[in-house]
Amino acid sequence: MISPDDYEERLGKLEPMAYLPVGTGSSYGDICRNQLGTLIDGTRHNRILSFDPGTGVIVCEAGVALRDLLVRAIPHRFFLPVTPDTGLVTVGGAVAADIHGRNQHARGTFGNHVRRLTLLRSDGRRLTCSPDENAELFAATIGGLGLTGLILEVELKLMKVPSPHVQQHTFRFDDLDEGLQLLERACDEHEYAVAWIDQLVTGRRTGRGVLQAADHADASCEFPDLPKRIKVSVPSSSNLLGTAALKALNTYRFHKEGPGETISTVKWASYFHPIDRITAWHRLYGSRGPCQHQSVYPAENARKTTLQLMEAARRAGHASLLTKLRRFREPRPRGLLSFARSGFSLTLDFANQGEATARLLGELDRIAIEAGGAVNPAKDFRMSSEVFAASFPNWRKLEALRDPAMISDFWRRSALGAIL
Repeated sequence: MISPDDYEERLGKLEPMAYLPVGTGSSYGDICRNQLGTLIDGTRHNRILSFDPGTGVIVCEAGVALRDLLVRAIPHRFFLPVTPDTGLVTVGGAVAADIHGRNQHARGTFGNHVRRLTLLRSDGRRLTCSPDENAELFAATIGGLGLTGLILEVELKLMKVPSPHVQQHTFRFDDLDEGLQLLERACDEHEYAVAWIDQLVTGRRTGRGVLQAADHADASCEFPDLPKRIKVSVPSSSNLLGTAALKALNTYRFHKEGPGETISTVKWASYFHPIDRITAWHRLYGSRGPCQHQSVYPAENARKTTLQLMEAARRAGHASLLTKLRRFREPRPRGLLSFARSGFSLTLDFANQGEATARLLGELDRIAIEAGGAVNPAKDFRMSSEVFAASFPNWRKLEALRDPAMISDFWRRSALGAIL
């Protein structure tokens, strides 16, 4: 692994398909791997270059972590318009994956809030890319999986909030039909919305779960802006969360929420970045660690497809620890290969059981694609070229704009595998 400075020193003598920029490597899959080449460690350039507390425009290097942006912006009552479930992702990684959060229905994806970026191409050019300048390359870089060059700087427009903390509205639902209706309504009425589903229950309560909707709390919220970062460590173990344990945990999760609506105020770090409080959380999934599958599919197929995906996992003997259902809406993201698109999105995560898990993931791919959907490459480590092409029919446009020095294991397998 080399620094961005080392990479710049090699310009003019770079081998083709030998490099890949990476941030913290938070992806579940191999979009941030290049086993046959060299990784460029973007986290070594992690300065916030400027911040205007009047407008909320912030300029930073690509290696800045999202949490560090929030620490800088929150005292001025600005917040990231889009954040995933961890604040440890870098800005460059957020652009490359065009991440979504719990408010895609309201704010779109991360790339919708990028005003411009500076891209270093392997031929030595430093290009300013925006919707008005080098627009085609700008669209290819957002969601471009780090393949269009080395992102040096990013300019973002943050959103003004009365408080960084949120007022959460919790609803328990008894089956999937009720959950889909609640989620649709929550997206109409609230900034944030996500539903947890008990993937293991069957019968008339199939698809039961808990919906969490939220909006930023008002200015009278008395929580400190920057809560203490309390860490909980997971000891070494071999899969503490087997099917029996998860059934008990899911039953507790469901019944601890009373009927009707429950309203509470939640600190921003606990609401937006829950997994950052757990050190070595991957140990929960055993020695092989976790794997995740996320798909998006049209709203008209939502009930049928969601049930098929959960049933396929149960049939394969896989219990999902955090099964999440989201509603995506228009407008489409700016990125050429952005994952988010109008429909419903289901995320399942499992302990990796080797070949059995690979077979299951292939079956989940098939269900999503046949429903007219797509599979998220940021959560993947074995997607076929056929599934990739069905998910992203414009991929050849990115290949045409790909920096010749850049490649990943994912792109070598999925895209170039189709060509070869």
